[in-house]
Amino acid sequence: MINRDALAYRPNVGIILFNDKGEIFMGRRADLAEGIWQFPQGGIDEGESPETAVWREMKEEIGTNKAVMLGKRDGWLLYDLPDHLIGKALGGQYRGQKQQWFLFRFTGQDSDIKLDTFDEVEFTTWRWVPPQDILGGQYNLGFKKEVYERLLPDVLALYQASSNI
Repeated sequence: MINRDALAYRPNVGIILFNDKGEIFMGRRADLAEGIWQFPQGGIDEGESPETAVWREMKEEIGTNKAVMLGKRDGWLLYDLPDHLIGKALGGQYRGQKQQWFLFRFTGQDSDIKLDTFDEVEFTTWRWVPPQDILGGQYNLGFKKEVYERLLPDVLALYQASSNI
């Protein structure tokens, strides 16, 4: 049995990408049979800043980084993996992730989003989702639902503030 408390949190960045209608990019995970939907996110490489990582992850996961950064949520958001994923997910080395979340406005066309740009495909499909629908039960968020419940009020307030500038 793996001692969860002995494991670290993996440094990670998350991407909240808004279109010009105020909808948010969500993708359905390619590696989970349950049809889990999530925001793009990914690990911070050794020696990499969160700001560099977030641009790299955007390009890797959705095939483009045609976007303007609107801001960043203050602090790290931590989450633990469910018990059945300890020792399996995230290379078996972590208890969960500590995330810095960044907000972006998409400046490209929908045709710029290409999920199969890299060998490791993260999402099978994607869509723009009105913020009020994300937690409304239409999308299976898996264990990340609790993370998104904590995250969304903060990023929506940041988005509102950036829209009023």
